[in-house]
Amino acid sequence: MGKRMPKRLRRSYVNEKYPLVSLKFEDGHEIRLKQGEARTFDAYVGETIKVIVLWDPSANERDVIAVMKAEEFAEAE
Repeated sequence: MGKRMPKRLRRSYVNEKYPLVSLKFEDGHEIRLKQGEARTFDAYVGETIKVIVLWDPSANERDVIAVMKAEEFAEAE
Protein backbone atom coordinates (compact mmCIF):
# COMPACT_ATOMS: atom_id res chain seq x y z
CA MET A 1 0.00 0.00 0.00
CA GLY A 2 1.21 3.49 -0.84
CA LYS A 3 1.52 6.38 1.53
CA ARG A 4 -1.54 8.53 1.95
CA MET A 5 -1.15 12.14 0.90
CA PRO A 6 -1.39 14.57 3.80
CA LYS A 7 -4.53 16.68 3.97
CA ARG A 8 -4.36 19.90 1.94
CA LEU A 9 -5.34 23.10 3.73
CA ARG A 10 -6.40 26.46 2.27
CA ARG A 11 -4.76 29.18 4.38
CA SER A 12 -4.16 32.92 4.26
CA TYR A 13 -1.57 35.43 5.39
CA VAL A 14 -1.64 39.24 5.60
CA ASN A 15 1.57 41.28 5.66
CA GLU A 16 0.52 44.10 7.94
CA LYS A 17 3.81 45.64 9.05
CA TYR A 18 6.86 44.72 6.95
CA PRO A 19 7.99 46.27 3.63
CA LEU A 20 8.21 42.84 1.93
CA VAL A 21 7.60 39.35 3.31
CA SER A 22 8.33 35.97 1.76
CA LEU A 23 6.54 32.79 2.77
CA LYS A 24 9.05 30.01 2.07
CA PHE A 25 7.62 26.50 1.76
CA GLU A 26 9.33 23.14 2.32
CA ASP A 27 9.40 22.39 -1.41
CA GLY A 28 11.36 25.62 -1.98
CA HIS A 29 8.71 27.83 -3.56
CA GLU A 30 8.04 31.29 -2.19
CA ILE A 31 5.13 33.69 -2.08
CA ARG A 32 6.10 37.37 -1.71
CA LEU A 33 3.77 39.95 -0.22
CA LYS A 34 4.27 43.70 -0.06
CA GLN A 35 3.07 45.58 3.00
CA GLY A 36 -0.73 45.59 3.14
CA GLU A 37 -1.13 42.60 0.78
CA ALA A 38 -3.00 39.42 1.64
CA ARG A 39 -2.68 36.05 -0.08
CA THR A 40 -4.32 32.67 0.13
CA PHE A 41 -2.36 29.50 -0.51
CA ASP A 42 -2.53 25.72 -0.27
CA ALA A 43 -0.34 23.88 2.22
CA TYR A 44 -0.34 20.43 3.78
CA VAL A 45 -0.99 19.49 7.39
CA GLY A 46 2.36 19.48 9.19
CA GLU A 47 4.19 21.46 6.49
CA THR A 48 6.66 23.99 7.88
CA ILE A 49 6.53 27.49 6.39
CA LYS A 50 9.09 30.20 7.15
CA VAL A 51 7.98 33.83 7.27
CA ILE A 52 10.96 35.93 6.12
CA VAL A 53 11.27 39.72 5.99
CA LEU A 54 13.20 41.08 3.02
CA TRP A 55 14.38 44.48 4.20
CA ASP A 56 16.24 45.24 0.99
CA PRO A 57 15.67 42.58 -1.70
CA SER A 58 18.55 43.91 -3.82
CA ALA A 59 20.99 43.36 -0.94
CA ASN A 60 19.48 40.01 0.13
CA GLU A 61 18.95 41.28 3.69
CA ARG A 62 16.63 38.74 5.28
CA ASP A 63 15.35 37.98 8.76
CA VAL A 64 13.28 34.93 9.66
CA ILE A 65 10.49 36.28 11.85
CA ALA A 66 8.49 33.07 12.27
CA VAL A 67 8.58 29.37 11.53
CA MET A 68 5.03 28.04 11.52
CA LYS A 69 3.13 24.89 10.66
CA ALA A 70 0.51 25.23 7.93
CA GLU A 71 -2.33 24.70 10.39
CA GLU A 72 -1.18 27.75 12.44
CA PHE A 73 -2.05 30.17 9.61
CA ALA A 74 -5.54 31.65 9.39
CA GLU A 75 -8.10 29.67 7.40
CA ALA A 76 -8.84 31.15 4.00
CA GLU A 77 -12.40 32.34 3.50
